[in-house]
Amino acid sequence: MKIKMEGDKIAKGIQKVDGIEIVLENPGDAKEGIDLILRKTGLFDEDAYRGLKDIKVTSFERYETSAVNYKIIFLLEFLFEDDVPLDTKVSAIRELQTFFDKI
Repeated sequence: MKIKMEGDKIAKGIQKVDGIEIVLENPGDAKEGIDLILRKTGLFDEDAYRGLKDIKVTSFERYETSAVNYKIIFLLEFLFEDDVPLDTKVSAIRELQTFFDKI
């Protein structure tokens, strides 16, 4: 399962949980940020995340109005173990999205 997440939201999440301002330039930066957020918020310890093997992060640019005005969007792919039920996967993703919606 995959979701889209704006780089600004990830940066705001890190500022909320750790009090630092960071710049996300690439998928590696975003991956570190997501890992930090999961660890600091305790989301990763919840039952919904027990079957999560990894989160793969890729990026693309979304142009709002011109080539100068763009946002970096990160695509988060949740890699679960094969036996994890679909409802559990959805619950894990919903928890992370709820965290970002509160920012």
